[in-house]
Amino acid sequence: MSTIPSRLARAGLSSGGDRHIVRQRVLANYRNWYRSAPEICKLYALDVQPSYIRALIRERFERNLHITDPRVIDVLLIKSHQEWQETINCWKMESHILDMLRGDRQRPQRSFIEKFYEGRDEDAVLPGTPP
Repeated sequence: MSTIPSRLARAGLSSGGDRHIVRQRVLANYRNWYRSAPEICKLYALDVQPSYIRALIRERFERNLHITDPRVIDVLLIKSHQEWQETINCWKMESHILDMLRGDRQRPQRSFIEKFYEGRDEDAVLPGTPP
């Protein structure tokens, strides 16, 4: 299914600090992602169920549940809408989507000796990322 990019385009909106407006915008953004899960699976020929995509979407939204500053929420909403638009318009490659599905790639806490045996003392280098 082809989409019309301008249909999803939207100017960056500001809530003006009103919590009611912020809540409405977050829920609308969540609904957009949630309803698009089957289409994302179909567009990128993913071998996962839409329910798995929906669980990941919920997890990502719940990760920011503690944020209460409306200005920060506005920025997160703008970024989320941009990601959604790029995903639905098929402007991403399959590798980008698979990277989103892979989730957090944080290393477990290591001791000095484990870092020493590994041959590096850098925590910025994550496994599975190109140098």
